[in-house]
Amino acid sequence: MTQKADKVMLSHGSGGRMMHQLIQDLFIRHFRNDILDEQADASILQVGSFEIAFTTDSFVIDPLFFPGGNIGKLAVCGTVNDLAVSGAEPLYLSVSFILEEGFPMNELEIIVESLAAEARKAGVLIVTGDTKVVNKGKCDKLFINTAGVGRVKPEDRTISRAMNIKAGDVIIINGSIGDHGMAVMNARESFNFKTNVESDCASLNHLIREVLDQCSVKFMRDPTRGGVATVLNELVGKIGLGIEIEESALPVNKGVKAMCEVLGFDPLHIANEGKVVIVAGEHESMKILETLKKNSLGLQSSIIGRVVSDHPGKVVLRNETGGRRIVDSLSGDQLPRIC
Repeated sequence: MTQKADKVMLSHGSGGRMMHQLIQDLFIRHFRNDILDEQADASILQVGSFEIAFTTDSFVIDPLFFPGGNIGKLAVCGTVNDLAVSGAEPLYLSVSFILEEGFPMNELEIIVESLAAEARKAGVLIVTGDTKVVNKGKCDKLFINTAGVGRVKPEDRTISRAMNIKAGDVIIINGSIGDHGMAVMNARESFNFKTNVESDCASLNHLIREVLDQCSVKFMRDPTRGGVATVLNELVGKIGLGIEIEESALPVNKGVKAMCEVLGFDPLHIANEGKVVIVAGEHESMKILETLKKNSLGLQSSIIGRVVSDHPGKVVLRNETGGRRIVDSLSGDQLPRIC
């Protein structure tokens, strides 16, 4: 049994076991209702005769600028992706800024320009927002909060619920893992690794819509904080089955692999901001891969594993030598303030 903490720690925001314990033991306990209990990336809400998806997110990344993006671009991508993996067509965003007194105006403009450009690229409108400024030293430069609203087709409304998943279903990802976390870590800590690793930060709504319009999908989730390992562990907890993934099938860029080996990290636990994990029937797998690979954001797509009836509730990695190990969610926080 995990001992209950008497103070908030960085690990409570990691996406791992401590964050989920905080959510279950405190927030869900006080806020509980049928909609919130689904604990999806976006909630599906009935509005008159149609349904919408609604989500919110906050961004506290350090540093604000990193290879492949900045906090502004990230704010759009993160919110759009939470809607898209819930089966929704993202339409509208709110954006609120919490600024520290003395923050450079030229940097703020770069961030706002980037945010606006990514919103146009994703095809969403920023329709409302808020601005607050706090005294110097009372906020670390800049935090952004967003909310997003999307339209949901009836046939897509259950995608985030992991329904009808069975042994033999395949696990697909649209490309290399760990890019975002390692790019941010290298920028933050100034390790000066001689690598060109960049964040995979990207809005996936167009890619996901192409898949949903042509293929049958049982479940989707974007592996952000806590990485692929956390998504798969959450999934086996929902379905009461096991998952086996193949180490040789995991797409990991050389630079990310090298950094993880030096730092002792597992790429499966590292955050991504442009990836989607898809679960589908075996008969749909080739069609999904073909659709993904037609898009520049899915060129490295691959089947990384399968749902199995063995070891229910466990995610097992099979390595290239035939050995196996359990892949669990992190209890601590390898990389705080990664998004």
